[in-house]
Amino acid sequence: MSRKETFVFGDGDGVPPRVGPFAHATRFGDLVFVTGQMPTDPATGELVPGGLPEQAEQVRRNLAAVLARFGLTWDDALHVRVYLTDFSGFEEFNAAYERWFSGPLPARTTVGVTGLAVGAVVEVDLVAGVPRD
Repeated sequence: MSRKETFVFGDGDGVPPRVGPFAHATRFGDLVFVTGQMPTDPATGELVPGGLPEQAEQVRRNLAAVLARFGLTWDDALHVRVYLTDFSGFEEFNAAYERWFSGPLPARTTVGVTGLAVGAVVEVDLVAGVPRD
């Protein structure tokens, strides 16, 4: 049986600082569970300016930085969860999201919510698989 490992990243890892009591990622066996990332700048911890396209791009970068710590890419994602504060941006988000992958798309859930931390309009978390050699 595998043991759970949790990971908290610090300055210089390209991952924004935590805003609560949680790990940036948890690994259990061949799975990596990545905490929902907000559209915050890793250098400042501040919300990036702009609307959904700009915030979605920062979320993508933040998640990619966590995945990279495990030698993974977006194409290792198995399941993605997207949280949007305004579901009228669903198609706009999809247009950006499709460019995040070069291989087959993972499973995905998209949820409309009434609010997100730090005033964000989008948050994304994911589960990735660690390929076996």
